[in-house]
Amino acid sequence: MPAERQSTRFLALYALAWAGGSISYVPFLTVLLPARVAVEAGEAAVGWLAYLSFGGAIAASLANILAGWLSDVTGNRRAWIVAGLASSGVLVTLFGRVEGIGGLLAVLLAWQVAINMILAPLAAWAGDCVPDAQKGALGGLLSFAPAAGALAGVLVTFPGLAGPEARLAIVAGLVAAAVLPVVIFGRPRPVTIAATPDPQAAAAPASRVVARMWFARLLMQISEAALFAYLYLWMRSLDPSFSDASTARLFLAVLAVGVPVALVVGRWSDRVGRPLAPLRAASVLAACGLCVMALAPGIGVALAGYALFSLVMTVFLALHSAQVLRVLPRSDRRGRDLGFFNLTNTVPSLIMPWLTLSLVPQLGFTALFAVLAVLALLAAWLLAPLASG
Repeated sequence: MPAERQSTRFLALYALAWAGGSISYVPFLTVLLPARVAVEAGEAAVGWLAYLSFGGAIAASLANILAGWLSDVTGNRRAWIVAGLASSGVLVTLFGRVEGIGGLLAVLLAWQVAINMILAPLAAWAGDCVPDAQKGALGGLLSFAPAAGALAGVLVTFPGLAGPEARLAIVAGLVAAAVLPVVIFGRPRPVTIAATPDPQAAAAPASRVVARMWFARLLMQISEAALFAYLYLWMRSLDPSFSDASTARLFLAVLAVGVPVALVVGRWSDRVGRPLAPLRAASVLAACGLCVMALAPGIGVALAGYALFSLVMTVFLALHSAQVLRVLPRSDRRGRDLGFFNLTNTVPSLIMPWLTLSLVPQLGFTALFAVLAVLALLAAWLLAPLASG
């Protein structure tokens, strides 16, 4: 007979693998790729990086949908994860050897496909194995991933540790060390998973819930993408002495605090049976943080506003990733549907630059943060009908 709860062992190994997914792309996209482009392109580095980022975002979006769908059709999540792990490990080491923007772009696109062969089946696997009563706890565990990615970036760039090519190999090794344990040793016990509803009977209400969850995350991710890209420049506009090292320390400190908060909030939502209530609360608090940032008279208040925003975003994104598994209408197409949800992670990178360029040069960061606060409140409004249950 299926159990009512998944084993703690599997949840822990799964959380480690999810952290491995973050390690696979955070150090590379934020540090190692820009550094490689700077060496290769010189003064043209900004343009090269823009083209590579745009192409990579498109490839990631399509690859995630395709990989998730293929894992649905074949019914074998592990095989796709292993294939993605092996191919991404080979491809990431090629970046130190190819030359020219064409070569870098070709390897980057192939690497994005390989990485999403890991991420898409891995995300769907949680839906296969974790019952609704533990999805809050799962979301809390997923909050370790951003911190793991950031720490990996610090490790591989530690002065004197390794050269450019060795750094890429270290990243590949860290990813394998994090992902392989759940593939090899993660034997999830059979659990009771909510049955797939009748597609015709549940189509209308399910589609409305999914749409609200999708758009709410998109709106929140636009704010996250803007702060990720422009935090340093905004801080420097308030205090010219604010350094990139200070930015990195602030980012890591908020992530470290966000992990236990997400764990506590996730378990609370499981215990009281209100799985989506924390998402609405986090959206409102994110808007509050953005308002503080918009009105901040100096660096101290600005840091407080950013700390609030980043903390609740850590909680929101981790819990949303887990709770979205509860609202998907088709368990037999879980991987494909999660691929469409993944667009909320990639589309903001295409929207955010134009939003920023249309506001900041003429009106400053205050206007940008005010607009982002409105987007967060819209997310809270979208989630309001869902948060009471």
